Amino acid sequence: MIRVAVSGAAGRMGETVCEAVEGAQDMELVARIDPALGLDLSAALGVQHPDVLVDFSIPATAVANIKTAVAAGVHVVVGTTGFDVDEVRGLSGANIVMAPNFAIGAVLLMEFAARAAKYMRSAEIIELHHDRKLDKPSGTAKRTAELMQAAAPDKGLPPIHSIRLPGLVAHEEVILGDLGQTLTIRHDSIDRESFMPGVLLAVRKVASLSEPLTIGLEHLL
Repeated sequence: MIRVAVSGAAGRMGETVCEAVEGAQDMELVARIDPALGLDLSAALGVQHPDVLVDFSIPATAVANIKTAVAAGVHVVVGTTGFDVDEVRGLSGANIVMAPNFAIGAVLLMEFAARAAKYMRSAEIIELHHDRKLDKPSGTAKRTAELMQAAAPDKGLPPIHSIRLPGLVAHEEVILGDLGQTLTIRHDSIDRESFMPGVLLAVRKVASLSEPLTIGLEHLL
């Protein structure tokens, strides 16, 4: 049984993660960590002794959460975006999995967009999220742009356009253009449950990874 704590448990993503962990037969939810719930990370680590921390907090606290958990020997699965990844490189004591998006369809979009970037003249990215999302552009869009640039370095980093509106969840569209044609690749998460299979996969695999830091869910598939 994998003992799991969730940081940011009072948020919408955190609540959904807690429900998914409770529904998994091989996991036990041992702590809901959030200032709104009156439980901080240090207290939870000292009393509940989780094997894995899932962090869906906010950019301002994510780095400290990761460092605290790793120092305690607790593996971390990170869904929070909007902070500098270099701040958690080189940590030792436990493994970290970070993914800008845990939806399998979003991972496929990034793979398809990187492949298409080699053959189409130029591209732009549009990312659309709910109006409470703090970072702009999204981690998913930045990761997509980086993968496309790596696949076609002569074409540079694709521009990103960000939209924040109520009613949205998480959506990304990559539009590629060439002589007399366009190609559109789009992914839509219409419910936060779309992220849960990827989160649970990361929780199951994080302890067995050979590298201390893994970025991108595609490395676990």
